[in-house]
Amino acid sequence: MSAGRPLLIVDGDSFAHRYYHALPKSIRRADGGGGNLLDGVGGLLVRLWEDESPRAVLAAWDTLTVPTYRHTALPAYQSGRQFDKELLDQLDLAPQLVEAMGFAPAKAEGYEADDFLAAGVAFEEARGGTALVASGDRDTFQLVGERTIVLQPQVGGGPLARIGTAEVRERYGVDPAQVPDFIALRGDPSDKIPGARGVGAKTAASLLAQYGSLEEALEQGRFAAEADALRLYRHIATMDREAPLPELDDQQPTWERAAALADEWGLGRLTRRLEALSSS
Repeated sequence: MSAGRPLLIVDGDSFAHRYYHALPKSIRRADGGGGNLLDGVGGLLVRLWEDESPRAVLAAWDTLTVPTYRHTALPAYQSGRQFDKELLDQLDLAPQLVEAMGFAPAKAEGYEADDFLAAGVAFEEARGGTALVASGDRDTFQLVGERTIVLQPQVGGGPLARIGTAEVRERYGVDPAQVPDFIALRGDPSDKIPGARGVGAKTAASLLAQYGSLEEALEQGRFAAEADALRLYRHIATMDREAPLPELDDQQPTWERAAALADEWGLGRLTRRLEALSSS
């Protein structure tokens, strides 16, 4: 065990979508396919390894072709989303890059990237370690605790913000453990979770300050007509800490192998960066 070195858990899909839309589409692979997402994700993993010195890296991915229990329980969940073919193509390749770097990809039918983030945190906290969760998704604030910090991209770029318990309270007005209840009450337009009628962020926070939890509010008679729906929304907003994980022993990056894969793909900038690391 590497004392003091955290497990770095990366929300692969969150960053992949950011890089696909932010980096030039002119970054191409040798076979003519898109390469900007892969270039961005590869650079991110290198940077995080250098900046955070983790004992290991877990990169989590959605499986977009198979519905999860969330989609089954709430058919409107994440409905209407359309993804470019080039985005999907690169998302399929990204776990190969993670593996070539010597890191651990996590992807399985029926689970979202979020679930692997939660399972990774639970695993590392149980072994007495600390975790860093890199994600642009504020739903991950529910994972924050004494042993876990969220690394969040900032508007306009710059270093990732470090989100601890105080920062969650500052942004949402609730404790990390209350975040699923908060989402259930407030709703989440991006995921098509409706929330309670007439309840916004401030009201959701004040209700949780008053009652402590959604369940207690329901038991006290609040939202009687919506109780079952709100419990469902909370279940959907809660990340699954039981998601199946790959081996997470201490890792040593295999930059040379990753450089060979990047070169095979024709991603020159990423290849050069990895080659420089492999020879240092």
